[in-house]
Amino acid sequence: MFKERKTHNKYSLKIKQPNHTLKYGRFGIKSISFGRVTERQLNALRWVILKKLKLLINNKKNFRFWTLLTMDLTLTKFNVESRMGKGKGSIYTHASYIRPGMVLFEFDNLTEQQMRSLFNYIFKKISLQIKLIN
Repeated sequence: MFKERKTHNKYSLKIKQPNHTLKYGRFGIKSISFGRVTERQLNALRWVILKKLKLLINNKKNFRFWTLLTMDLTLTKFNVESRMGKGKGSIYTHASYIRPGMVLFEFDNLTEQQMRSLFNYIFKKISLQIKLIN
């Protein structure tokens, strides 16, 4: 059985690959603010994006969609009644820090009009400031 380590919230400031340019698709969504996205938020956002994409393209599976975020942070928590000095607590979720300029999602095989309507929909759902890039 794999047991996750309770590490302190360390994440590398150096990024091994540039994540400010498009790698796979024609369109992308880039963050322009700092933030933190948990695993639950990212899964909900993926589900909402796929649902909206299927509505825009009339249930055809000819679009491509990439999520470029990796969960590199473990969040731990004790219960409220516990006293201090008894360790770190158990892992309750994973998260990822978002920096300005990071590409969050990439899309392909969409028209510009479809991408703009999808971007306006996502803009209302996410707590970060984002912009559309081509």
